[in-house]
Amino acid sequence: MLQVRFLCLSAICVALSVAAPDRATADDGFVSLFDGATLDGWEGKPEFWRVENGAIVGETTAEKPTQGNTFLIWRQGLVDDFELAFTYRLTGGNSGVQYRSKELRNIGDFVVGGYQADFEAGPKYSGILYEEKGRGILAERGQRITITPEGQKVAGETIGTAEDLQQVIKPGDWNDVRVVARGNRLQHFINGVQTIDVTDETAVGAKKGLLALQLHAGPPMVVQVKDIVLKEIK
Repeated sequence: MLQVRFLCLSAICVALSVAAPDRATADDGFVSLFDGATLDGWEGKPEFWRVENGAIVGETTAEKPTQGNTFLIWRQGLVDDFELAFTYRLTGGNSGVQYRSKELRNIGDFVVGGYQADFEAGPKYSGILYEEKGRGILAERGQRITITPEGQKVAGETIGTAEDLQQVIKPGDWNDVRVVARGNRLQHFINGVQTIDVTDETAVGAKKGLLALQLHAGPPMVVQVKDIVLKEIK
């Protein structure tokens, strides 16, 4: 597979958060991962994923649930150091974008484990750093931490409270997400506001892997994702 690497723009500190750069454009060196009309370059279970009105749509219903978390995998390469930007809208449930992840074929088709930038319809998990099929929650929203080689979490100065950061998220509406991965430092942003900052010094912290979108098991839900672009960090 093609290995892809990607670049972060500087973040600007503010009182409770860090503002992300303006909307990504091709002029900034970003490459589009979605043509707005087809799932070319992506692969998942066709009963759950489609394209509608210029967005990737993942949907489960009471009649068509997923028995476990299922993923739409970007098949055009692996990512290591990068900046990713996209816009999402969520109706019910929980979703996220996997990065530097791996496919777990021993568990099932289109099952992925690894780092996840989480977002949900509820008030708790959007913006956190989660490790799917791994260590679970690595950083709550608002945390700035270092995970030592021994796996201990050392807290730094907080970015802001989880409650304050939740206020930047627009429930049921379109939200902009940025993920920046540079070496062992991982940063998430929602609507221009930083939500986590993690330095993962452990040996299990992945340095490259797959990108994928998550559709969560549980009650019926719809996730829509569009304007997905990626930029190399050199």
